[in-house]
Order: sequence, then C-alpha cells, then structure tokens
Amino acid sequence: MKYSVDVVRIRENAIQLNGWAIGKTPESKITYEVEDGDHRPLDFKYVSTRRDDVSQIYFKKTVDQDLGFDIQFPYERGRDYYLVISGDGRKVRVRYNEELIAKRSSVAHKRRQKILDLMNMETVHVAWDFFKENGLKALIVKSKHKLQGIDSDYDYSEWQELTKPSAEELEAQRKAVFPYMPKFSIVIPVYKTPEKYLKEMLDSILSQTYGNWELCIADGSPAGESVERILKAYARKDSRIRYKILGENLGISGNTNAALEMAEGDYIVLADHDDIVTENALYECAKAVNENPGADVLYSDEDKLDMDGGALFDPHFKPDFNPDLLTSVNYICHLFLAKRELVEKTGGFCQEFDGAQDYDFIFRCTEQAERIVHIPMVLYHWRCHQDSTASNPESKLYAFEAGARAIMAHYERMGIKAEKVEKGVDYGIYHTTFQLDGEPLVSVIIPNKDHRADLDACIRPMLQKGTYKNLEFIVVENNSTEPETFQYYEEIQKEFSNVHVVRWEREFNYSAINNFGVAFAKGEYLLFMNNDIGMIAENFVEEMLGFCQRDDVGIVGARLLYEDDTIQHAGVVIGFGGIAGHTFIGLHKAENSYFHRAMCAQDYSAVTAACMMSKKSVFEAVGGFTEELAVAFNDIDYCMKVREQGKLVVYAPYAVLHHYESKSRGLEDTPEKVARFNREVAVFARRWPEILKNGDPYYNPNLTLRKSDFSLRDLKKEKIGEPYKLELPESAE
Repeated sequence: MKYSVDVVRIRENAIQLNGWAIGKTPESKITYEVEDGDHRPLDFKYVSTRRDDVSQIYFKKTVDQDLGFDIQFPYERGRDYYLVISGDGRKVRVRYNEELIAKRSSVAHKRRQKILDLMNMETVHVAWDFFKENGLKALIVKSKHKLQGIDSDYDYSEWQELTKPSAEELEAQRKAVFPYMPKFSIVIPVYKTPEKYLKEMLDSILSQTYGNWELCIADGSPAGESVERILKAYARKDSRIRYKILGENLGISGNTNAALEMAEGDYIVLADHDDIVTENALYECAKAVNENPGADVLYSDEDKLDMDGGALFDPHFKPDFNPDLLTSVNYICHLFLAKRELVEKTGGFCQEFDGAQDYDFIFRCTEQAERIVHIPMVLYHWRCHQDSTASNPESKLYAFEAGARAIMAHYERMGIKAEKVEKGVDYGIYHTTFQLDGEPLVSVIIPNKDHRADLDACIRPMLQKGTYKNLEFIVVENNSTEPETFQYYEEIQKEFSNVHVVRWEREFNYSAINNFGVAFAKGEYLLFMNNDIGMIAENFVEEMLGFCQRDDVGIVGARLLYEDDTIQHAGVVIGFGGIAGHTFIGLHKAENSYFHRAMCAQDYSAVTAACMMSKKSVFEAVGGFTEELAVAFNDIDYCMKVREQGKLVVYAPYAVLHHYESKSRGLEDTPEKVARFNREVAVFARRWPEILKNGDPYYNPNLTLRKSDFSLRDLKKEKIGEPYKLELPESAE
C-alpha cells in the first residue's frame, strides 16, 4: 500500500485532508478511519476523488476507481488526531496536531518532502520502468525537471504581503477623486449565513477605500432563521446598507434577483454572502472604469480564504477576456461587475441554471458587452469550505450539470453548433464537441527534406486510422539528397491519390516553403504540419476544424507531446524568454497544470505551426507567412497578423499529437545560424513592439516570463508587469 496526504487545512473547528492511497492493484480495497489521541474512533465526512495523475504514475493507465480522498473531521486545537489508512493487509496511522500541521505546511518542509520522495524505492522502480520504455536520454530530462521543481515553491502568503497596498497607499485611495465617480451596487443573496462569515463580509465592504457604493442584500433564509438582527445593526451603522427579508428561499437566482431589484447604482457588483473583498477592491474598479471609457463588464483576479480566515491560498491570476476559455471553465468568477443597464437588458439570473447561475449570467453579460476589462489584481477572497464547489468534488456534480447547460445555451444564442458538452479533466472543466458544417477539403502542407520514415509515420496514420477523410497532402520537397527519398515520393503518390509532392528548389526558408505549398492547395482549410508529427488522437482534425469553421476564428493549434508524453506545446505566450515561448513545457500529460489550463480549450496570442490549422481565405488575406522570418518566429508572426484582423487563435487540447521536434532543421549551432536567429528576433521585436512592451493579453502580468509553468513572479528578479529584458547583439539590431 502507498499513500500521500497532499493538503491539510484547519477549517474553523475541523480539519480537511486531501490525498490518495492505493494498493497493489487499482481494485485493492482501501479504507479510512479517524481516531482521537486515545485511538477512539471519531465520525468523519469522506468523499472519494479521482486521481488520474496517481493512476498514470503507478498503474500506467487511467483507471475507473477513485484513488483519492477528501476527508473532514471535527478538530479541537491542542489535541492529537490520527488518520488511519488500511489496505493490502497493512494499517498506517498519520498523526495530526497544530504543531505538526504548521510544520508540514512550511515551504522548507515541502522542499524536504520533495527530496525524500525522490529517495525511495518506488522512485527507483518508476525510473527503471520509465528508462525501459523511453531510454536514458528521456529519463535524464525527466529527472532534471523533477530536481528543478524542488525549489519552485513560492509561498503565496509571503508574496501577497509584498504586493498588497500599504497603509499609506490605502489612505491616499480614500482621498482620491476620479473624473467619474461611479456608484457601485454590491448585490448579495443571503441564506442561513453563519454570523461570523456574514459580519466579515459586511466589514470588508465597510472598510472600502472608495466610498460611492450601496449594499443590497436579500435574505432568503427560512422564517425564524433569518439574519435580520445583524443586517439591521449594520444598516443602522451605515445608511448605504439596505436589505430585504424575503421570508422564504426563492433559490439562489430568485434571491439574487430580489437583491438586484434594490440596486440603483451605475454598476452591479456580485459577491457571495460568506466571502471577503479586499479594501482596495472598489477603488481599483473605479480606477479601471475611468481608464477604460465604455467598459460595461469588469472582472478581477481572486484567491481562496480558509474557513477561519487565517490563510490565503490558491491565487487565480487570469487572462484578459478569453471567450473560449470561458466555455471550458468559469474562469471569470469573482470579482464580477456589469453596468446596470446591461444587467437589466440581460434579464438577471435564471433559475433553470441554479448551481451555475453566475456562469450563465456571465455568458449573457459578456455576449452583449461592448468592452470587457480585466483588472489583473486579487480583489476577492473566496472562502473555501466542504460544501463549496471550490473543494468538494461530490458537491460539484449539481453545479457541473447546470454549467454544461449554460454553455450549450450560450452556443445557441451565438449561433455556434455544438453536439455536446462533456466533463473535461475535472468537474467544472468542460470539453465541447462541435458539429461540423459538411466535410470540407483540408489541405495538409508538410515540408520535407529526406526523413522519409518520419514523413511516412506522419502521413500514413492520418490516411489509414484518422477519422477525417477529406484530406489532401501537399509535401513540399526541400532539397533532399537521398535517392531513397525520391523513390518513397513515387511510391506514396501511387499508393494514395490524395498525396502530392511539389519541389522547392531554393534555399531553406520555412515561410517561403509553406507559402509555396499553399499555392498548390485546393482545400478551404490549411493544416500546416512538420514532418516529425505523429498522430495520437485519431479525430484531431475534427477537433481543430470544429473551432476553425467559426467565423470569429482564424487559427487553431494542437496539444503536442514529446516522446515521453511530456508537453512540447500547449499554446504560446508572447514575452516568454524575451520574444515568445510554449506553455507548460516538460509537464507530463497526466500532471495538473495551472488551473488545468493545458487541458482547457482557450484563446492564445499564438500557437505553433508544427501543427496549425487556418482558413485559406484568412491566410491569403494577411499575405501568408512573412518571408523575412526564414526560420524563427514566422508562425508567431503569422498568428499576430491574423489577430490584427480581429480573428481568434484557439488552442484545442483534445487535438493531441506527438512532436519529435527539429529533427529536420537541426539546431542553431553555428555562428551563421546564431546570427540569423538574432536577426529574426530583432525583426519580430520591430514588427510587434506593443505586445512585448505591454504584455500578452492572454497571460497575467503577475506571472513569470522566465518559466513556462505560470509560476508567480520572483519579485527579486522581475517586477509585476515588467517586460522580459531582451538583450540583442548590436549586429542584430
């Protein structure tokens, strides 16, 4: 039996434990008990959870069994408690008390634990199996990533202390006067709210540094259980607080609509009855409204607050408005504001979506908004508790199903044809399958110089196993020297009538070669592929085409994995490493990425042309690839040109393939190649200075540009929002 308790949190008068345990097989029975300090049994709540990452590591496959646990039990500070895990004839007791919990939650302990995890026999067995399957080189790379991760912990509470506004700044905000002083109507539905949490929420409103607000509360608690006594006391204290006692529960939507009816402000601000807004929240909203005339929807970043209010964790630093990410997950969530006129136009909250009523409401607001503004600051602390969709997988099912219906309703209003919306990598994460409009011809453009075996391994599976059949292949022959390559060209064209080889007889120029290949393409859609791509998802063309057929989409990219099933490409962020870089490089496909972003369909500024689909009409409208960029950044530049035309660039995570990267072209390993690379860096920087200076809108300025894993910025090395310092040799300028 193996086990791990990954998360331990003290919540009010309870402890919450999240982790996993397995036996020799996925079917092994694991049981859990909780004991007090004298080993007497205690009652506890238990919810099983999926842990696909664990099953992939230990059983090398995804299993149907839930291997994880979410356990909560009553806790009295100063006493000892034990979690008892039994399986495979073995029983272990894990002791918990306040001192041990504090020790185990420290950054130093986490680092030590990572080292210990690398120094056990299971690691040896896993490494040996990995070596046998993938070879020494892959094992070295994987081990390097593991070791590099030991120092990757950045304590958020420390980071937050360094970045929150000072007392002097807060005082200055209280005195500030904007040209436009919008009135904010904070709308809160209340239902049997614990007195402590309601007071903390109300106090956080009262402490706002911006004063032009009103608080509109509708209490839908059952008769005799209302919180009127508290509300009355606060309303006496401040006339800006108004409330309504409904006398019955109208449901979350009905209660919220009752609060909305009271609102008289310019903007509606949504908040939950047991959460907290930061002192500067409304000030930053007023500032953003003044800096962005016409803004009718705004949202901020957020984090989570533990139940006793003693710790902040799990910050969510979001991108600017990202419509495709919103159909994958309600990433906007809190803090959310909309103009009152817009809210009245959308019709408020719909009871049929209770459980995901805010998701549906956000869709309807953003669909009709003219300007959507993201404030890249944590302005909201979301209290996380056992019944919250933030922590308990079992409680997510109700909200998940309502969310899927909200997404389908959004597609119907937008005229987007979707077949189904299913559970993605976790509850609350969605995967949409779109209806294809016919079966249009897709022209696959593949440059090739020798490497016939790689080329065959790219083409043949698509022809024989791929589920999309209306394809033509344009192989652009690029100065091959091996006679066997030309023999292969003859054979493959005889075997498959939809494979065509055309000859490029000039020097290597990736942009020019692909532009040349497109001239022979008859398809309405172009699929650019490297010759070192291997199909994994047999329906990857449909996954990409479902997005690409939309009028608002110009380009679609795929999820690409190295041979060892770690990520090679999951979207591109402009600014990584100075110019641009792939996200989540080296993360195993079974590992969780930042808020599951690697497994969410979403819009990015760019994707790689190693596997990229684009409308031929869009390609021709922007003049194809820029031939001045012969080797580097030509695909990123193409994406930027398409975005300049108002089209979206979408990352499709379920279009998954292997990429054996750069076999054909080789590395920049000569002075001439290095000089050419530096010249092209300078060309790109000259063509797109604004995004390099101001930051990628699909990436958050609080996150680092030095790594691809969406880590917090190391404030000793890079300031928030500061561009990566790009130093070019003088000859490249």
